[in-house]
Amino acid sequence: MKKVVVTGSAGFIGGYIVEELLNQGYEVVGVDNYSKYGPIKKSYDDNPNYRLVVGDVQDVELMTELLSDADHFIAGAALIGGISYFHTYAYDLIAQNERIIASSVDAAIAAHKQGRLEKVTYMSSSMVFESTDRWPSKEGDERLVPPPLSSYGFQKLAVEYFARAAWDQYKLPYTILRPFNCVGIGESRALGDVEIDSGNVKLAMSHVVPDLVQKVLKGQDPLHILGEGDQVRHYTYGGDLARGIVLSLDHPAARNEDFNVSTAEGHTVKELAEVIWRKIKGPDVPLRLTSDPGFEHDVQKRVPDVTKAKEVLGFEATTKLEDMLDEVIPWIENAVKDGTI
Repeated sequence: MKKVVVTGSAGFIGGYIVEELLNQGYEVVGVDNYSKYGPIKKSYDDNPNYRLVVGDVQDVELMTELLSDADHFIAGAALIGGISYFHTYAYDLIAQNERIIASSVDAAIAAHKQGRLEKVTYMSSSMVFESTDRWPSKEGDERLVPPPLSSYGFQKLAVEYFARAAWDQYKLPYTILRPFNCVGIGESRALGDVEIDSGNVKLAMSHVVPDLVQKVLKGQDPLHILGEGDQVRHYTYGGDLARGIVLSLDHPAARNEDFNVSTAEGHTVKELAEVIWRKIKGPDVPLRLTSDPGFEHDVQKRVPDVTKAKEVLGFEATTKLEDMLDEVIPWIENAVKDGTI
């Protein structure tokens, strides 16, 4: 049984990753300081192959110890949020996340020298393509197009440079993965989120799927969207993302490579709003939309090339948006009732 250390294990995507690892027969050590959501319960907390360490990833001594007998390290810890989060915490996102990735790689280099740690899997982001002028965005474009304008996107690009630099100097193997617009359950109201007004509803999450679901559930009509609603996104199910991430761990062709991890299917925000509205309101209630002012870093078009992941790893994200929403809408409805989002 191989052992995997996952940082940010109590986070939104982290939860899906840990669950998939356990299902695939890995032993998992999760590391999280609960800084985003506070203490939360996960379905796998009592799994005998899972151990949670409540600690700070910036503690290099702790991380070196945890990685000393691990086969893999998924470096997922980071400050992350929706579009308003990028603006509210513009400095913290780059400063804190640089500290997190530096301490993570320091510990991984030390553990790799001891001989057991095989590879680090780095969680990057589609935001490295924030300033692209070509679509779909394929692996390698991040080095050809202008750098991201947001501090978050710029820092995620820096994560990729950390990965390659650690290989160049210390021969620490890596895989870089770029998730696109994760959709799923398990996301709560973050402790540091700042509420913003969107019509008659106050929101803290600023992720488009849960935000729109909340507003429809709370009876908002007309439905408020950011900007004109022509933004293109590839909404990818968290379970699919986790499957691709875990598939890459021991795949020999993933060593020292980078992959976009995403569905091939894109939707505009208007199309997303229509699907959510019909799921909740039914076919006969007309949808009326109104626009709120957009944010500076609300990228208008984020379209991945998923060819490399399919051809090299044999990975495809196959869950349809409608099927994701069948899982997400009831979960958000309960969370609204419980006051957790």
